[in-house]
Amino acid sequence: MPLSLSLAQARRLALSAQGFGKAPDSEPTRASLRRTLERLGVVQIDSVNALVRSHYLPLFSRLGDYPQAALDQLAWGTRRQRRLFEYWGHEASLLPLALYPLMRWRMAHALEGRGIYRQLATFGRERRDVIDRVLAAVRERGALGAGSLSTREGPAGPWWDWSEEKHALEWLFAAGEVSVAGRRGFERLYDLPERVLPVEILQQSVPGETEAHQGLMLHAAQALGVATEQDLRDYFRLSPQQSKAALAELLADGRLQACSVQGWKSTAYLAGTPRIPRRIAASALLSPFDSLIWERSRTERLFDFRYRLEIYTPAHKRVYGYYVLPFLYQERIAARLDLRAERAQGRLTVHAVHEEATGLDEEGYQALATNLWRLAGWLGLQRVQPDCPRAEGGRLRQALLSAALA
Repeated sequence: MPLSLSLAQARRLALSAQGFGKAPDSEPTRASLRRTLERLGVVQIDSVNALVRSHYLPLFSRLGDYPQAALDQLAWGTRRQRRLFEYWGHEASLLPLALYPLMRWRMAHALEGRGIYRQLATFGRERRDVIDRVLAAVRERGALGAGSLSTREGPAGPWWDWSEEKHALEWLFAAGEVSVAGRRGFERLYDLPERVLPVEILQQSVPGETEAHQGLMLHAAQALGVATEQDLRDYFRLSPQQSKAALAELLADGRLQACSVQGWKSTAYLAGTPRIPRRIAASALLSPFDSLIWERSRTERLFDFRYRLEIYTPAHKRVYGYYVLPFLYQERIAARLDLRAERAQGRLTVHAVHEEATGLDEEGYQALATNLWRLAGWLGLQRVQPDCPRAEGGRLRQALLSAALA
């Protein structure tokens, strides 16, 4: 008989697979960071810095107060220190080095100008003079950013108004001809892969495209716990054709099994025999780009929580705020908060608190206050400042005061 899961069981499987379910470490270690990153398989990078760059938050949500420099070292340290690489995983992402061979097919597609890389590859073919000049500069001078290579006169235009050199670097990066060696602020610094990545990674045999798709789908299933084909496909941004072919093979050889989930219209899939926790005592603020919630339809199916980014929505049309973090509490998403790190004033400001329909009890508010104080301390901020005129703001203010005195 096909496995059948209640919605509560599916939530626990998903939370457990994503690394929730135990109290944050008092002092997270480099090993615990690596284990969590390998479990997730991909951490999305985003430029918005209203609170902190988004790729730092998923580890904090799961592990607690870890040094951000430790992630920087794993991502952009020396070749001996490096355990992650930048590439197009789920959008711009950090991925464990073990997944590098599984991304070589995507690099080949970029080189050949297939799919979404057609426009970049057209530039690569038509402006080979720029490509050769940029690649020669990287080879001779080492890690370089697009800004140091640009020959454009006058200021840049709005976003995506790339210089020729930026176009060249983006194509070379997508094609695997250069890798990200580090960052200056948020600007990528590109270098040759052999000067960035460990030799043993570059020398690994390259799996066939079909095998790579299966490997990515399997990793997605392990990271998500239980998921539909669309959920699995979205994790590493495969096409429907790629994901469905890989799924069929994974089901045929028993690496994945089908199941039904209460209330889900589509068939779900999971890897191996599920070990469903009896309860998940999780309490965490989540990045808008956290892999637990980035597939919005899955978030609604799992948590009955509708979430949309309002960063690019005009201020007068926003419902919840500019940079809104969901608050995970006791197996549900119980509230959302519009937060801002006001570094010059040394404070974490809470511009809005919105409870979900089920609400937060006093214990929930205490957990939220504890998370906010912990987040402020991790960011080097001395105060948490509620600035929410709603009733929830008053309740949070009391909880923050109680937590500070505890």
